[in-house]
Amino acid sequence: MSRVREESGQALLLMVGALLLMLSLAIAAGALARDFGSRADDQRALDLAALAAARVMADRYAEVVDPIGDGHGGEPTAPSGAGLHRDAYVAAARGAAAETAARNGLEEVEVSFPGAAPGVVPLRVRVRATRGGAKDGPHAALEAVAEASPPAATVLPAGAAGAGQYTGPLEHRDGKPMRPDVARAYDRMRTAARADGVTLVVVSGFRSDAEQAVLFARNPDPKWVAPPGKSLHRLGTELDLGPAAAYGWLARNGRRFGFVQRYAWEAWHYGYVRNAGTASVGYGRSAGIRGSGGGSGAASVSRSGTGGDGRAGTGLPAWVPAVYRPMIARSAQRWNVGAVLLAAQLRTESGFDPRARSRAGAQGIAQFMPGTAREYGLRDPFDPAAAIDAQARLMRDLLRKFGAVPLALAAYNAGGGAVLACRCAAPYAETRDYVARILALILGTGDVTGLGATQLTVRLIA
Repeated sequence: MSRVREESGQALLLMVGALLLMLSLAIAAGALARDFGSRADDQRALDLAALAAARVMADRYAEVVDPIGDGHGGEPTAPSGAGLHRDAYVAAARGAAAETAARNGLEEVEVSFPGAAPGVVPLRVRVRATRGGAKDGPHAALEAVAEASPPAATVLPAGAAGAGQYTGPLEHRDGKPMRPDVARAYDRMRTAARADGVTLVVVSGFRSDAEQAVLFARNPDPKWVAPPGKSLHRLGTELDLGPAAAYGWLARNGRRFGFVQRYAWEAWHYGYVRNAGTASVGYGRSAGIRGSGGGSGAASVSRSGTGGDGRAGTGLPAWVPAVYRPMIARSAQRWNVGAVLLAAQLRTESGFDPRARSRAGAQGIAQFMPGTAREYGLRDPFDPAAAIDAQARLMRDLLRKFGAVPLALAAYNAGGGAVLACRCAAPYAETRDYVARILALILGTGDVTGLGATQLTVRLIA
């Protein structure tokens, strides 16, 4: 009996020990789970803070890249944005990050800007927080990185287009595709509408003939749905916009931005007419492009106005020599750069003289330095067609890098390094005047859709 009692006591002690061990493990597991949960909450707060800061940087980028001011928000010498001082720009991003983090339970965060922000895209912001101290080990520091960068353009796959259908690059707004120049014009119109308290949403944009065939099969009423091959949506210039509350504002203001209401019975359908028809940007038939309705109707609409009469480049200003119009139009289309921008640049660079030489050694109609010409595969800078194509390609690259027309122009004239050094469009007096002259030429045409910063997409990258 004594042995039984002894064994029972030992078993009880073992059970108690096991229970205590299990309780300790449960407490430790709970603490670990709470720590993981807390870390996850902190990481979400940092992610949101980084995205908030990047959103501010994207929304206000057009203000800080003062086209031809002193690069510090000084008075510009030509119309521009608000000229936001760079320090105020950075402070606004920091403030957005701190406020968002605090709302989500993080009171102290460190905000930094890796790379060359705010002068060059992509614009990046890093938000960091330290949890607890050394006792938390290697996981003490948390961070999130977000960036604002230009959205990628897509190109229709080979064989997807019917005759006369737009086949160039597409950009997306509200998830809907459209021609890049139309996207830039829409960005300006949406910004103006927002300032007036009006929200714009793209309901439909470019539609291929194949997509139009499906729509027409579902509703074969040509007043409301055009047959395949007849809809103007195939040109990439047409947008169906909403909501209904915006229709009045669009009717009053659309033309300011190059958009006209196509059909009286479709208050939502607006077409971009400053580069009407795809022929004006280097694509399409030699004959005028005519089409019918938007969703859209049976009425035949002439595309011959500004730039759509089939003579490539007729949407360009009258001061562009006829011989260079098709070259500019083709290159603008190929490299997704505004034709008016290229024309104004050529006029400023050389006065459209293909034999021009500068004292600094620049050559040809687009004034390429020999090293840059070699970099872009331009064998003969005095060949105007080849030089204009290389010019458009170089401007495409500079626009992608700097995110705004004035900065890209400054980099074309003075070099990217000079623009990076001051993060402005006026590293030198000569460059300041160069940018000012080109902007004035563009403003004189009324085609101001691409003068601001490019549309930037915000995303979390780390």
